[in-house]
Amino acid sequence: MTVGAQVKGCFASLKSVEATLETLAAKTQDQEAEQAFQDVRKTIQTIQKDLENQVIFLTKEEPQYKS
Repeated sequence: MTVGAQVKGCFASLKSVEATLETLAAKTQDQEAEQAFQDVRKTIQTIQKDLENQVIFLTKEEPQYKS
């Protein structure tokens, strides 16, 4: 598996985590828990953006990492 494929796989996993956090935030009755889920979700979104930029870099600058 290429580095590019691994980064893309990590990105997909984070999308799944983000969706789960969103579901948990919607289901909880505890305001503190809801805020915690939302805060972690924002952090995950930041990481996703960084990974997306890394995928773009890998495919443009390092053709051997194309998956």
